[in-house]
Amino acid sequence: MKYTKDMWLTTDNPAIVFEDSQVGRLKKRIWDMSEADIDKLLEKYDIPSAPEIGLPDTYIQNTVRHKVIDRRRKNDVVIIPVGCTENHGRHTVSALDTFMCQSIVEGVRRGTAKSGNEVSIAYNPLPYGAHPYHHLGMPGTIMLPQAVAVEVLIAVMLGLWNDGFRKQIFINNHGQLWALETALHEFLFRYQLPGIFQVMDWHRAVREFFYPGAKEDMVKTPFVHADECETSVAMLTFPKEMVDLSKAEEAYVNHYFSSGRFDNSTDTFHRPQRWSESECHFPITFKGTPEGVVGAPATSEARKAKRPIAAICEYLSFCVEDILEKFPPGTVPPVEEVTHRTQEEIAPYLLEPGAPGWRSVFGLPKIGF
Repeated sequence: MKYTKDMWLTTDNPAIVFEDSQVGRLKKRIWDMSEADIDKLLEKYDIPSAPEIGLPDTYIQNTVRHKVIDRRRKNDVVIIPVGCTENHGRHTVSALDTFMCQSIVEGVRRGTAKSGNEVSIAYNPLPYGAHPYHHLGMPGTIMLPQAVAVEVLIAVMLGLWNDGFRKQIFINNHGQLWALETALHEFLFRYQLPGIFQVMDWHRAVREFFYPGAKEDMVKTPFVHADECETSVAMLTFPKEMVDLSKAEEAYVNHYFSSGRFDNSTDTFHRPQRWSESECHFPITFKGTPEGVVGAPATSEARKAKRPIAAICEYLSFCVEDILEKFPPGTVPPVEEVTHRTQEEIAPYLLEPGAPGWRSVFGLPKIGF
C-alpha cells in the first residue's frame, strides 16, 4: 500500500496523527468528542460500575454451564484480563493492574451484551504476575518466575481452546508483555492449533489518549507507574475506597543515561528504545523509588481517564466484531494455512465440545518443537 499525506488524519495537536483506517477513524472520532459525548459513550459500557467478579453471569467461571455454551454459540471470542500483585504506592492497591484490566473487560462485556452479541470473559490467570528484574525485592510485590507464568498462560489457552473458545484476547496493563508473547508463541509451537490468539497492552493500544497535556480533560504527565495516569483510571473504575490521594507521594526514576533514549510505559514519545529493552540503566525499584510510584499521583482525577477508557472499550468491541466478521462462531482460520496439521487430522477436535464425534485436544498428537 502506498502511503501519502492524504492517508493520515490530523488533530488539533501536532503530535497526534491517526492512520486513515477503520481503527484510526475510530480513535479520531473519540478524540474529537466533547466531554459530554465521552460521558454518553461510557454509559454504553456502564462505566463506572461496581466490580463484577463475584456476580453471576459475568465471567465464564461464575456462569452456569448451559448459559456459557449458549453464549459461546453466538460469540466464541473470550477476553482474558491478566494482572499482578505489585506495590503501587501507599495511596492505592497492589492489584491495581489486575482490577484495571478487569474493569475494562467487564465494561466491554456489558457493552456487547447490550448489542445482543455478548462476549465471554475469563478470570485473571495471573494474580501475581511475571515481573521485570528491577521489581525484585520490592515490599508488596509478589513475583512468579517467568517460566511458571508462561506455563500457566499456556495451560489456560489450551483449556479455553478445548472448551470451544478458539478466539482469545489477553488484556494486560502490567510490565510483563514479553511473558504473554512468549506464552502465545510457545502455545502454537507446542500444539499448532488454529484460532485467533492476541495479547495486548491496553494502554499502548490507546496511547494517544495518554499524551501529556494534549487536551484539557487528559493527563498532564506521561504514563509510567502508580502515577497520574494509572491513579486516574483507578479513580474512574475502582470502588472509591481503593484510592486514597491523601497518602499519594511523588517520586521519579534517576536514569543514568541521557534523556530521550528510553520511552515510558505507553511508548508515548516514539523513542528509540522501550523501557523493557534494558536493565541497570536506573536503580532497582526498592532502592530508587521505594515509594512504589513513578510520577505525581496527587494530580489524578477520574475525569482524566474517561477518554482513554472510552477509547479502549470501543477498540476492543471493534476487535470482537472484526474477528467474528472474518471468522463467525464455530469457525477458525484455515487449518492448513496457519498450522502444519491437515484439515482431516484436526477435524474431530474442531467440533463443538461434547458434540458427536468430538475429541478432546488433550488427545491430539504433538508435532513441531
